[in-house]
Amino acid sequence: MSEQSAKPYLVRALYEWCVEQGYTPYLAVRVNALTRVPTAFVKNGEIVLNVGPLATHKLTMDNEWTLFNARFNGTSQEVAVPFSAVIGIFAKETGYGMGFQPALDAAGSEVTDTATGDAHVTDAAKPAEKIAVVAKSKVSHLKVIK
Repeated sequence: MSEQSAKPYLVRALYEWCVEQGYTPYLAVRVNALTRVPTAFVKNGEIVLNVGPLATHKLTMDNEWTLFNARFNGTSQEVAVPFSAVIGIFAKETGYGMGFQPALDAAGSEVTDTATGDAHVTDAAKPAEKIAVVAKSKVSHLKVIK
């Protein structure tokens, strides 16, 4: 049996912290074949999603998926994000959060599980200076928990 990733637990903990502090939690997602998000909002293969309680309906975060319904341009849509696609979670108001680094092969390409199509992601956060902040238009910085 393989060891369970800590990422879902860390994301849920930061989500709860954001909500309890009155902040808006945002998920940064690298879109892949398994990710179900509105494609009109995907930029450079990535999307930033407001997952706060006021923006989502029926939000669930288990150890494999983040699932919810949300309105995009007034239209309700189902969103499904595998944790393998989550590259960060942060508070919109402060930028405080954590980034996740995908595993890379020797050529620098993202490693993908051929059986599931999932990208393997390490639980180690990237150093703050190396994080590609997906949401630069939303926040000016992203503080990374080490």
